[in-house]
Amino acid sequence: MIVRAIGIMILSMALLAMSDAFIKLAAQYAPMGQIMFAISTGGTLMFLVMARIKGFSLVNRDALHRMVLLRNLFEIVGAIGLVVGISKIPLSVFAAIMQVAPLLTILGAALFLGEEVGWRRWAAILVGLIGMLIVIRPFGSAFSGWELFAVLGVTGLAARDLVTRLAPSHIPALSMSAWGFAATIPVGLVIFLFETKPLDFAPITLMHLVGAVVFTAIGYLAVTAAMRMAPVSIIAPYRYARLIFTSALGILIFAERPDGYTLLGAALVLGAGLYSFLRERKLAQG
Repeated sequence: MIVRAIGIMILSMALLAMSDAFIKLAAQYAPMGQIMFAISTGGTLMFLVMARIKGFSLVNRDALHRMVLLRNLFEIVGAIGLVVGISKIPLSVFAAIMQVAPLLTILGAALFLGEEVGWRRWAAILVGLIGMLIVIRPFGSAFSGWELFAVLGVTGLAARDLVTRLAPSHIPALSMSAWGFAATIPVGLVIFLFETKPLDFAPITLMHLVGAVVFTAIGYLAVTAAMRMAPVSIIAPYRYARLIFTSALGILIFAERPDGYTLLGAALVLGAGLYSFLRERKLAQG
């Protein structure tokens, strides 16, 4: 089961990296509200079909469970930050910021779930946050402000993953995925109302949107399933594969060239995250 969970997590990171690339491609022509509405609606429909095939209904009391509703709220926060961040900043920068999510999950578990975190992991969290600041460089000339949306996105997704662990175990991952996507549908409409960029239905834009929908939905479901199949301390380190996948796509598709600060910050985040999880596993083994 653990090996399978690890494999699913790595696959999900590759799928989500492809989703990042398709979202950024679509953002060249379509407004952010259209992108979010398309991903939310398309993903929800895909999950409805999957649920129908599996023979269970998504309309039940579990959809109103307080942990599910809280998870949906964090899903909305994460989705807004993710779509805006990908649209406005280089994929390599976005990928580095997103890798702080596992460290934020550990931080949240310590602060809100009462999990014990020793000084070594606290130090690792601090190093990871410093790495993120090096990537963002909030007081540098390259700082645009859009990087803060990526920070908002990674915070929302980390909180979502934390709440996933608190949801009742009998609720299928598919159900939570569908409800999470459905919760973001009206958000896309609201964002569009404040944009001046017109809707774009050109074939190339629609192709990019379809790609974003498919890869986001499948990758999202894979993450949710993996998080529930094995302990977080074992599978979470494999989320860092997304840094490799997304950065590679940024270089290959968008001709990005990450500078030294971005590489240094990403290395600090990666090293801090891996050390933290290795330390947690060592403690768990006694």
